[in-house]
Amino acid sequence: MKTILLTIAAYCSTSIDYLIILTILFSGIKTKNQRWVIYWGDFLGTSVLIGVSLLFGLVLNFVPDEWILGLLGIIPIIFGIKILISNDDDSEVSAQFSKNNHIVMNVAIITVTSCGADNLGIYIPVFSQINISEIPIMLITFFIMMSIFCYIGYLISKAPGISSILDRWQKYITSSIYIIIGSYILFESGTISHFI
Repeated sequence: MKTILLTIAAYCSTSIDYLIILTILFSGIKTKNQRWVIYWGDFLGTSVLIGVSLLFGLVLNFVPDEWILGLLGIIPIIFGIKILISNDDDSEVSAQFSKNNHIVMNVAIITVTSCGADNLGIYIPVFSQINISEIPIMLITFFIMMSIFCYIGYLISKAPGISSILDRWQKYITSSIYIIIGSYILFESGTISHFI
């Protein structure tokens, strides 16, 4: 249960801003089939990010002292602070999406480029803290969450009032979750107690 909750928190923190991008993508579709094309593009992009994170996380498992790995918790905290003080604009995403007819590849590229640094910065520390036996649970949870977010993005694209509320508050929600995950990693790995 702890692994599932950590995975949900990690996915939500890295994807709440991507929900705005999904909303933009879904609002630009012309046919029902394109809904699935966007889903598979998101699946492909998310798979790349999770695969890279898992690889680096497993390599970092060979670091001898767990408290050293805990220092990776600083990365999500930095991302959280950065989000609070930055003003990112997702409007270029819709322009990039409409340039090409290869929607699956476009969505995958948009997923990797718009979420890459954040996802790697959160997922690598999370994967470095888990046992190998927990990987299947995490992967299943990641892809269930991705499917849920895709569906929510589609629903939001049909309800512009909700989209504007999410656009207004996503910065604070995302940064708070990043900081909480980073703090959890620092605490759970014994990094804080090591320095105390």
